[in-house]
Amino acid sequence: MTAQPDHSAYRDDGLIPRPEKTPDALRAALAAVAPHRLPEMTEQQDEAFALAVRAGSIDPLRAFLNTWAAHIEVARSLRTAARLREAEHAVQTLERDDPRWSEAVRESLEIFNRAYATVNG
Repeated sequence: MTAQPDHSAYRDDGLIPRPEKTPDALRAALAAVAPHRLPEMTEQQDEAFALAVRAGSIDPLRAFLNTWAAHIEVARSLRTAARLREAEHAVQTLERDDPRWSEAVRESLEIFNRAYATVNG
């Protein structure tokens, strides 16, 4: 059985409150809005920790937290998440010479960049 997002906490603009940028808070938020992405997050967290150890720097951990905070920011809004899914689908299905492909790439980047700026600004 596939876990479904819990939309019972829908309030105003977001399905859930914006989480703190800690691994536990981000994991709990992702479980609420996009539980199917938890394995991806865990894999990237493991990679970030390994890279941080090899590099002797916490920068990979910061990048991991900032990136997942942005992914969760997108998923907090049903409307924004739907726009991103539509744009990503277009990128994957349209030919690159189709003007709609370029527009879909622009839309995807704009959505993610706005989310990233919101949680890291």
